[in-house]
Amino acid sequence: QVQLVESGGGLVQPGGSLRLSCVASGSNFRINYMGWYRQAPGKQREFVARLTSGGSTFYADSVKGRFTISGDNIKNTVYLQMNSLKPDDTAVYYCTAQIFRTDRLDVRDDWGQGTQVTVSL
Repeated sequence: QVQLVESGGGLVQPGGSLRLSCVASGSNFRINYMGWYRQAPGKQREFVARLTSGGSTFYADSVKGRFTISGDNIKNTVYLQMNSLKPDDTAVYYCTAQIFRTDRLDVRDDWGQGTQVTVSL
């Protein structure tokens, strides 16, 4: 069983910055990619950013140029640096990872519990 634990959410004023972190822990696994989704009140969960094990990055158009995803393979950690935050960025941010389980030889998607980001005066 792989667990994903997010941290770093909070309240920030428009134009401010926050850095989210997500750590994957467990045994007998490799990570194919890690990323972030978000869900605002009354809206569907949406893709934010992804980092593959090969170092490729992908972003939603709404966050390009403002958010940066990075990772530490040794620590099984992914970060989301969020700059120039807007009220529309307010949401619960979920970490996700595609996991290859080396003992079961299967692939699955795991999710964290989410961390609240609120952008407001």
